[in-house]
Parts: sequence; structure tokens; C-alpha cells
Amino acid sequence: MSALAAYFAMGGYAGFVWPAYAIAAAVLGGLATHFWRRYRASRDALAGLQPPGGNQE
Repeated sequence: MSALAAYFAMGGYAGFVWPAYAIAAAVLGGLATHFWRRYRASRDALAGLQPPGGNQE
């Protein structure tokens, strides 16, 4: 067996390791997407609260 195939087999635990990596990546990607969308909504809401023409002090 080649070294690369041995790595991907994870010593026989590939059935547990790779799904765990996939779940972790999905959770992190979901969190990043959630916070990115929330940031955009907050930015747009703040822009709507600013007076027209910006701050002219």
C-alpha cells in the first residue's frame, strides 16, 4: 500500500475520522456564513439609521 493510501486509510479508522472532519468543516462553514450574513444585515441597518448625506459636524 502506498504512503498516501495508508494516510487516507487512517490506520483503519477512516470511517470515523473523515466524517468527523466533514462535520467540523460543515459546522465552521455554517458559522462563517451565518456571521457574514448577520454582519451584512447589521451594516445595512446601521446605514439606514445614519442621517442622509453623512455626518456633517
